[in-house]
Amino acid sequence: MYHTLEFAIEFMVDLEVARNQPLERMLIRRGTRARAQLKPYVLEGEDGPVEVADLFLEDGTSIRGVRFEWFSFVD
Repeated sequence: MYHTLEFAIEFMVDLEVARNQPLERMLIRRGTRARAQLKPYVLEGEDGPVEVADLFLEDGTSIRGVRFEWFSFVD
């Protein structure tokens, strides 16, 4: 299921276009919206557990390890 997400902060991501191609650096600006499927999981951070998700965008690209605090659900 795809969700519309809105990003709350500006941050750099490594965009995965295809597994056999190098990652592309991309700036996500605050207020940007995107439709994506999510695969949530928890990572151990310096201050304890951190909820993150891999985002699989409609155009076939993906972004790994995006913190839940960096985006909200629009729909």
